[in-house]
Parts: sequence; structure tokens; C-alpha cells
Amino acid sequence: MTTFFAYADLTWQEVDAIPRHTPLVIPLGNGYPLDRLAHAVGTRALGHLDQGGGTPIGMLPPVPYGWADSLRVAEPLLGAMLAGLVDSSRDDGFSRVYALTPQGIDLGLGIERIALPQKEKSRSFDKNLTSEDRGKVVLIPVGHTEQHGYHLPMSVDTLIIEAISQGVARRIPDQAFTLPVMPYGVSTHRSSFAGTLNVGGRAFEDFWLGLVDVLVAQGFDRFFFLSGHGGNCSFLTNVVKYAGERHRRIFCATTFLYLSSQQGVAALEKHRRSTQGGMGHACELETSFMLHLRPDLVFMERVVDETDFIATPSYSMDWVETGALIANPPWDDDTKTGAYGAGSLATAENGKIWLEAAIAEKVAQVTEIHEQHRRREARRNSGYGLWGNAASPPSTE
Repeated sequence: MTTFFAYADLTWQEVDAIPRHTPLVIPLGNGYPLDRLAHAVGTRALGHLDQGGGTPIGMLPPVPYGWADSLRVAEPLLGAMLAGLVDSSRDDGFSRVYALTPQGIDLGLGIERIALPQKEKSRSFDKNLTSEDRGKVVLIPVGHTEQHGYHLPMSVDTLIIEAISQGVARRIPDQAFTLPVMPYGVSTHRSSFAGTLNVGGRAFEDFWLGLVDVLVAQGFDRFFFLSGHGGNCSFLTNVVKYAGERHRRIFCATTFLYLSSQQGVAALEKHRRSTQGGMGHACELETSFMLHLRPDLVFMERVVDETDFIATPSYSMDWVETGALIANPPWDDDTKTGAYGAGSLATAENGKIWLEAAIAEKVAQVTEIHEQHRRREARRNSGYGLWGNAASPPSTE
């Protein structure tokens, strides 16, 4: 009998040990018949494996929306994103990587696609976006599936930003609602350690700009991209800049990760046990979050602290990156295990404290987004500057 395993629950060392002929599947949504999936994968074995079943299949995190129901993004944009994920897994040596999609769509993926029926309620993001939601901030959490040292799973960035975004939506439901977390982003360093996925910068930006287009067409005008992965941040900055030019009556924003505002940094400094360099990646902060959120996925006995980052006055490493220099040297220069920081100093207690601080930080930023939009709309409606030029009025998208 075929068994399935959750790829994102593994550490990068565990992914590294997987035989590279093991099938990997990237699904659009949930609710597929696993027996039919096992058969479809087996029939494509091409002599590598026993087609009779019994071969483990790795299930990657599902893409939560983008192809059906209320949030259909143009198929070429979704297809390009999935192609990047498939290609990055193949670059990692996996020879049998498939996108699992509903029937009736064509993403241009050729033989890498398996199409199967889904249960009706599992096809896509099924929230009915109504007029009651218009006027709220749309929270768009974006995580990633990448290595996090010897002791943490591939899902760290996704689980943390999902908890933060859901916490904000519960705290202020009259001001914001959250989309499901997207578990894939951009990792330009993906070849250094096994298992890390990579959408690709251009495909990433195009997909998210396409999503903003869809939501604006439905009457939404306030958006907040929340990133749990540092590699996403510069690309999300480009997205909000493009979106602000394309749709002149919206307010679209992002930040550098979380706990990066003045109040967030204060919360970090009040409780952290590490010194400068102790918080970066698979570090005291992320490990504390995971000890609070998913202790079953944390292996503290495997922690290796790595704080020997090559630092100079204008280029150093800690959670909030500072200094005049912006660079992207190979990770291999500064870490042997994939970690930056002192994960051994993490505690579940601090994870709970920092999660509450991160939610409070984002709640405050949502309030600012509402204020920015309200005051800018008042200025526009008053005819300020070129907005009052009847002969050449600005776009009202």
C-alpha cells in the first residue's frame, strides 16, 4: 500500500536523505482521492519503481487559491509559479515532481501535471467575499518551504506567519480578514542546503500583482502583505510599488517580516537571551515561536548555534537587518548547518510572548493602513492637486 509523507514537516537533513526517485506532489488545494493519486503516480514510474504501489509519495504543502472560485488568478501566472516550484525540486535532484491540479484547467505544465477530481468543499479558498468585507484590510500572509537548520522543519516560515495573520484577524475582525497562508516564496540561496523550494522572483511578483488585480476588481482597496520569510521581502516591496501605480485608489503595503517596528524590536530586546547575531534564521526567535506553536516538530537535541557571521560596520546579521550595505553572499560563507543564530537559547514562553507582540504590531499597522486610506481618499475627493483637474482626471481604479 502506498504511503504519503508531509515534506514540509521534515528537516533539510531528512529531505537530503530521501532517494531522488521518490515522487513529490505539489497540490492545488486538498480533497483529492489518494488511491487515484497513487495509481496515477505509479503509472508514470517509467520503470523506476514498482507500479503496484507501496512507494512513499511526498506531499508538499497545497497551494490554497489562485485557480477557482473567488480568487482565480490568470492561469499563466499560476502556471509559472508552479513551474518554478517543480524546477527547483528537480534542481535538488528529484526526478519525479508533479503538480496535482483539478480537472479542467491547463497550466502549460505538460507531463508534470496530474489532474484529478476534488471534493467540492476542498477545491480552493471557499470564503465568499462579500460587500461586508469591502472596507477591511485584506491580510495576505506569505510563508515559504525551506531549510531551517538541523532542528526545525521546512514549514517554519509558513506556520509562524499563519499564526500571526490569523491572530490579527481574530483580534480585529471588523477591520481585517486574512487569506489562507501561501506556503511558497523566493529563495535565491536554495542550492546551499537540500529541500528548499523557489518560486522565482519574476513569477512570484507577477502572481501577487495578479491577485491584487483580482481583488481590486471585486471592490477591495486595502491590502497588507505579511511575510514570514526574509527572501520574500524585497520582491513584495516591488509588488506593492507596482500595485500602487496600477490601482491609484488603493493602499497596498508590506513590512520587513514581523517584530521589526519600534514596538516589535522593543519586545525582542526585552526578552531575548542572545546577543547581536543570535536572531537570524533557525535562531532564538524562530525556534521559540516553533516551541510554542508546534513543539512536536522541534528537535532541540539537534540545535547547532551559528553566530560567526562575517560582520563589518555596514553589514551584519540579526533579526532586523541594519547597515548601509545590501548584499546576498552565499549562505555557505557563514553557516555550516543552515542556521544563523542561537537556537539553543529559545523557550516556548518567549515564543508565546513574541507571538502576542507580533500580533499587536500588525494590529497597529492595520490601523495605520486604514488611516492612510481614509485621509488620502478625503484629499482626493476634495480635488487636491491633479485630482481636481477635470480635464485630465486621474484613474479611479
